[in-house]
Amino acid sequence: QVQLVESGGGLVQAGGSLRLSCAASGGTFSRYRMVWFRRAPGKEREWVAAINSWGGSTDYAVSVKGRFTISRDNAKNTLYLQMNSLKPEDTAVYFCAARESDFSSENKYWGQGTQVTVSS
Repeated sequence: QVQLVESGGGLVQAGGSLRLSCAASGGTFSRYRMVWFRRAPGKEREWVAAINSWGGSTDYAVSVKGRFTISRDNAKNTLYLQMNSLKPEDTAVYFCAARESDFSSENKYWGQGTQVTVSS
């Protein structure tokens, strides 16, 4: 059973930075395409960023491009999201998800989420 555990959330002032982590266990992390999502209060879940299995290709939502960086360390079975120049509208619960391959469209495994709150 694959488990994903996010950490690194917290309260930060606008303009600040946070780095989220997503630790994976129980599967073959290096095979998974990994994705970050977020859900703000009262809003639908939003895709944030994705990275392929070996880390050579990344994609970002327009709302975070240039401010957020997704990365991974397959030796540590860990996914990261470096968030800079944070804005109040980035306040949300952030989730990581795993797809079983770079060719899969199903977000099969999910973490429990970590809260990020950006104060103005």
